Amino acid sequence: MVSFSQPAIASSDELLFGRSPRPLTTRSGMVLGGGTVYPELNFTLPTMTVEPATLDQIDEHYRQIIQDATRRAAELHAPGLIVEFETVPPMTEHPDWGMRVVDILIDGLEKARDKDGLKSVLRVTPNDNREFVRPPQMRSGRYWDAMVELFERAAAAGTELLSIESVGGKEVHDDALQMCDVGQVIFALCVLGERDMRFLWTQIHAITERHGVHCAGDTACGFANTAMVLAEQKMIPRVFAAVDRAISAVRSLVAYECGAVGPGKDCGYENIVLKAITGFPMAHEGKSATCAHLSPVGNVAACACDTWSNESVQHLKLLGAMAPTCSLESLIYDCRLMNEALADGQPQARQLRDWLARSDAIHDPQAYILTPDSAVRLAKVITDAPDHYRAGKAVALESVALLREGLETDRLRIDERERPWLDTIEQAAADLPDDAEAFIAQQTPMVDPAKCDLGQYEL
Repeated sequence: MVSFSQPAIASSDELLFGRSPRPLTTRSGMVLGGGTVYPELNFTLPTMTVEPATLDQIDEHYRQIIQDATRRAAELHAPGLIVEFETVPPMTEHPDWGMRVVDILIDGLEKARDKDGLKSVLRVTPNDNREFVRPPQMRSGRYWDAMVELFERAAAAGTELLSIESVGGKEVHDDALQMCDVGQVIFALCVLGERDMRFLWTQIHAITERHGVHCAGDTACGFANTAMVLAEQKMIPRVFAAVDRAISAVRSLVAYECGAVGPGKDCGYENIVLKAITGFPMAHEGKSATCAHLSPVGNVAACACDTWSNESVQHLKLLGAMAPTCSLESLIYDCRLMNEALADGQPQARQLRDWLARSDAIHDPQAYILTPDSAVRLAKVITDAPDHYRAGKAVALESVALLREGLETDRLRIDERERPWLDTIEQAAADLPDDAEAFIAQQTPMVDPAKCDLGQYEL
């Protein structure tokens, strides 16, 4: 386990798109975090059944996607291309099906390198099917075995970046969100999630070591992104979703403690905090990911991106071209702007970054918590904490303090109806035990054994 005892980026002046203290060089020569922001294209199938009878049709979809995308990337003089393949659940359950697509994408990228000199790298993100058993079976069983097999085979085939949107603790976090229960949120993310992440990413790191590839990173997509969606639907307060996002960074950090080196998974909006802590390059998504979901953080999400992603888009025909090709074009133009700012120098790049941050931060606490200034403060609180539980408690309190400061200085607007929640969240976090074991003893009786088997988390 790697320990991060202090942030790699201690000043928000240094937390910037395209530059990371610990860049990652790919086999094709792309330097992620080395001064260039790269587009990262993610895509999925149109609505259809994934079964043996449709596999040839599925292959053709992915073959067309990669041919069209690499051709457009070359035409627009992209400096390089990251392609992410997120499997749909049947492709993880049946690794042979997932590997058909992996082979198609690797072949397409190699052909583009030979024909046009396009630098590229493939990220493979198997769907985490472990929650398909209730209560979830996290460390054994057919879903676990199939997922590990797909990771192993994808790495052996030439995939350089391995990621996952893991779900350990989600069965508790889902209920905690509905109840706005700070204690159970921290228990789900910083106890259950931390233990699952440690187990999972130790296994993934062993695979990457065998094949000379990289653990890229995880995401709190099933956690803090769920909170963001619920807040957009006015089902929970936006301030609670913002605090949940800050706490989620503690969980996502574990991947890097176990050997991940980035770029962190695009839908982890907490990645700006992780970049400040680790110094590794990070993927982000925002305004160019509306094809996948809406959010209040479309601009601020770009402040520290090293790869800029569209999240995921279905392979459908639009007026301009097929949707993945259209998404890639948008990403390339976004990256051009950031790269021009970088070329003019750090003061100019910081100016663009600050515009991106301020344009969102005032309107939503979830955006405010993700500004470079906020991220550096949260990173310091996390690295100062002696364990994951106390990091979760401390960052919950710090995020409330940040939101209060924003409100009091007119840099953040919070709906009148939500302001009392700052007191509620702060008091709930402050009342939690100081000791991790006492906290676990307090929280475990609240867990429904029909939904969560604590034995799967060594409890």
